[in-house]
Amino acid sequence: MFTSPYPDVEVPNLGIYDYLFGGLGEEDLDRVAIVDGASGAETTYRSLRGQIDALAGAVAAQGLGVHGVAAILCPNIPAFATVFHGLLRAGATVTTINSLYTADEIAGQLTDAGAAWLFTVSALLPAAREAAERTGIPADRLVVLDGADGHPSLGDLLSAGAPAPRISFDPATHVAVLPYSSGTTGRPKGVMLSHRNLVANVEQSRGLLDVGPDDRLLALLPFFHIYGLTVLLNLALRQRARLVTMPRFELPEFLRIIQEHRCSYLFIAPPVAVALTKHPLVAEHDLSSVHTALSGAAPLDGELGDRLAERLGCRVLQGYGMTEMSPVSHLIPCNAGDLPVSSVGYTVPNMQCRLVDPATGEDIAVPAEGTSAPGHLLCRGPNVMLGYLNQPRETADALDAQGFLRTGDIATVRADGVVTIVDRLKELIKYKGYQIAPAELEALLLTHPGIADAAVIGSLDDDGQEVPLAFVVRQPGPEGDALDEAAVTAFVAAKVAPFKKVRHVEFIEAVPKSSSGKILRRKLKAAEPA
Repeated sequence: MFTSPYPDVEVPNLGIYDYLFGGLGEEDLDRVAIVDGASGAETTYRSLRGQIDALAGAVAAQGLGVHGVAAILCPNIPAFATVFHGLLRAGATVTTINSLYTADEIAGQLTDAGAAWLFTVSALLPAAREAAERTGIPADRLVVLDGADGHPSLGDLLSAGAPAPRISFDPATHVAVLPYSSGTTGRPKGVMLSHRNLVANVEQSRGLLDVGPDDRLLALLPFFHIYGLTVLLNLALRQRARLVTMPRFELPEFLRIIQEHRCSYLFIAPPVAVALTKHPLVAEHDLSSVHTALSGAAPLDGELGDRLAERLGCRVLQGYGMTEMSPVSHLIPCNAGDLPVSSVGYTVPNMQCRLVDPATGEDIAVPAEGTSAPGHLLCRGPNVMLGYLNQPRETADALDAQGFLRTGDIATVRADGVVTIVDRLKELIKYKGYQIAPAELEALLLTHPGIADAAVIGSLDDDGQEVPLAFVVRQPGPEGDALDEAAVTAFVAAKVAPFKKVRHVEFIEAVPKSSSGKILRRKLKAAEPA
């Protein structure tokens, strides 16, 4: 077992609201908390806390509290912070939904999470309304933040005048947020993260990232993703920094916001790093305010990281984690010196890790010098989830008897504790930081009358991005005979979020499977077209 080279931190026994806002001092109240990157509108910490309290009072007066679940379907706008923390302030559990989801996908998550309220914006209302109607959420519980006929708005709730409720719960066991993750395999599952999980992960991370009150963080990574929720939203608020929101990635707007708002800290995924190193537009903007870029959500190539550091003249860090770890377990710290960007740095405080031989189950020792043999990375700490919602079997598969989370990733550790992710045991496809579960796409493909069997793996495209490749067995008969690549890709595209689309199709005679029926994906990898 190995741990962090940094001392453990104290994790306060507080709910996330009290942790973030309970200690707001007079010197912080008029500091800007959030800026709308598009309009420049500013919200101070005083105003944000007031909005959070007002929203908590409004929903509590309508019966939403400690035993309730509400969903947020919303891009990165300042109102997200108000709604998310207002719901937590009322004691509710929040499930965050990907803004790209279709009505089918939204309805599936609402049903699984047991959500009775849905907060969205008018641009996403058609899919949100269809999903709400299908899951029994009435119009007066479908809140359209920027207003729509027949639905309450954020302004309506903030002006209701109800006081914030007095609530009581155990931060260690009360579920604060239910993001959805595929874990190491299978369909997305509700990850139960407690208030203590969220508080712990901010405490574990903030000393290593060196975000301060004078920093301006560009909030591009979506808040509905646990990376954006913890490392951007919550950590920035805890450090009294300034968040500048951006609802979607468009390179010209991204560069404009950095230049105009003098952003100092960028939290990105590898595709953004590629754009920043290659696009000529970058040279036309003043990005000298940027001192740090932290990449997460998918592996960052070391050479790409070095090129990014050179072009922007900033330090480039990499982090690693999973939704199931709130999410951060490893970071390259700001004061790391010459750690390779291809690594994920050190284990964060308060965590213990093991490397296990996937074939034998035996622990792999940390070497006295040099680098260990590769092994399956297992992690334990106060940031590890309570489990999957209503999924005891999947929870037992993910967490061992000692509380170690099986990450599904293969790693090495150096004698000095530096960890590098070298391979993947799990089946997930990571496209631009988004998780894609092959099993979900396979189940969908099998609903097509012309498909007898199917398997999906990740395949690299021309830009080095991992995209879904489907191997399809045609159903005998006219429907199968008529099936081609365009028909398969169009069928899937009509039913899933854009990032989940099948990009390539290979037709095969049979899907290779083990005697137990498990798809042999490594054989498919070997058969992958060049």
